[in-house]
Amino acid sequence: MKYEPQTFNIPALNGISVKTIEEHLKLYAGYVKNTNLILEKIDGLAKDSEANAYVLGELQRRFAFEFDGMRNHEYYFKSFEGGLIPLNTEEELTKAISTEFGSFESWFARFKAVAMTRGIGWAILYYDPVAKRLLNAWIDEQHLGHLTGLQVVLALDMWEHSFMLDYAPSEKKKYVEVFFENLNWKVVEQNYKTAQK
Repeated sequence: MKYEPQTFNIPALNGISVKTIEEHLKLYAGYVKNTNLILEKIDGLAKDSEANAYVLGELQRRFAFEFDGMRNHEYYFKSFEGGLIPLNTEEELTKAISTEFGSFESWFARFKAVAMTRGIGWAILYYDPVAKRLLNAWIDEQHLGHLTGLQVVLALDMWEHSFMLDYAPSEKKKYVEVFFENLNWKVVEQNYKTAQK
């Protein structure tokens, strides 16, 4: 079974150009393609796993990068589908955020601070189904630092390819702001509900 690139219904966004989204989607398609290629290579090399141990080990490492790149982008692009839908303060997610972080505003400031971490990666809001709590985290690249067993609620791509056509690297804070100006919070709220199942 091969992974297929998903399609996303993303309208024109405020502050994130059509060109940026088009180019970004091409990168996403590359993650899907490479995920499939690596799985095929692993299957072939595994027939003589002893002779191919080193190559298999390196491919397994690369697989995590490509697979997580695929999945991270799916969360990211889905959060733009249907255009901006403001946060519903009566939803469970808002209440859970306020309980965990003291207030929505406190979480929002902390999450944006995570997004401003130096380097390339992702700011992620996770739900931990074991402890039944929300956590912010920084993921280096696509895969280093993912928290095992936690479900993604919100994913913000902080690789430069996600904003460089619209903002200089020194302006990435503007990109973080426009990300939230375009967010469909209904999608994020559904991620939270799904994570609790």
